[in-house]
Amino acid sequence: MDKILKSDYYYDLPEELIAQDPIKDRSSSRLMVLDKITGEIEHRHFYDIIGYLRKGDCLVLNNTKVIPARLIGVTKDTGAAIEVLLLKRKTANVWEAIVRPGKKLRPGREVVFGDGLLKGKITDVLEEGNRLIEFEYEGIFEEILDKLGEMPLPPYITHKLDDKNRYQTVYAKYEGSAAAPTAGLHFTKELLEKIKGMGVDIVFVTLHVGLGTFRPVKEENILDHHMHSEWYEITKESADMINAAKERGARIICVGTTSVRTLESAALDNGYVKAGSADTSIFIYPGYRFKTVDCLITNFHLPESTLIMLVSALAGRENVLNAYKEAVKEKYRFFSFGDAMFIS
Repeated sequence: MDKILKSDYYYDLPEELIAQDPIKDRSSSRLMVLDKITGEIEHRHFYDIIGYLRKGDCLVLNNTKVIPARLIGVTKDTGAAIEVLLLKRKTANVWEAIVRPGKKLRPGREVVFGDGLLKGKITDVLEEGNRLIEFEYEGIFEEILDKLGEMPLPPYITHKLDDKNRYQTVYAKYEGSAAAPTAGLHFTKELLEKIKGMGVDIVFVTLHVGLGTFRPVKEENILDHHMHSEWYEITKESADMINAAKERGARIICVGTTSVRTLESAALDNGYVKAGSADTSIFIYPGYRFKTVDCLITNFHLPESTLIMLVSALAGRENVLNAYKEAVKEKYRFFSFGDAMFIS
């Protein structure tokens, strides 16, 4: 296979179907159930997911926590407004970040946030134009960030988020993401308890989602696309639970494409996963043979994105595009705060 066209993953989406706000009750969002073998579609609500799970299934969730990574400051010398999006922590006080406007921030320039509560100095310009910023502050960085930072909502969301927690899963634990693993936003603590009570194993992995997840595929031949890198970790306890489920022939059901990327990055040829942490730039598109993952709970993704390609690899391009066409017709809500799909 030497060519896969980006345009093969295009679908027409009316702008009004892009969800701008989270719905009041997380688990009341709609749920499309897609059979990946037959292409058959059912329309449900997310709380109906329990009817599609079975005792012994292994449900894998990404427990990363989104940090309020968007900071607004001013340059120390001229007072020009600057926006900083924190991407990746390099050392205790040094972060890789996207800065706007970039041309004003050369190495040595200083930026002040929150009347001096936080100061940053540009130490380097990286290959893709990102900056390294060394921060200076008194106290605990996370607490200052919580006070000054805003949630870095995706570019297609134009409304302001009233409650920061709504861009956070109820099981978010380890800080480090610049974007939420949004398929998990539909779960409530009560729903997870019900699922656990059914005899489903609930397993957590961690993948810190970068803003690269929103980066469009620019090349028409997707094989030329440079995939972004993200850090993940699977604990020994989680690996043991996943491997035990594999051993007994149970289904491995991932919540979100980030959980899929984590498991398939750590998968051995026999479908078992190895514990540990690493950076992954795995790019999953049709033709990929899944080693560990059987089913997926996911949201509806952008046209021509790496995410719709991953979903198509699992369920088949024609099935997925047909399901998306149906979702548009039925006026499902799309993207981060939108409705969900269960690929069984």
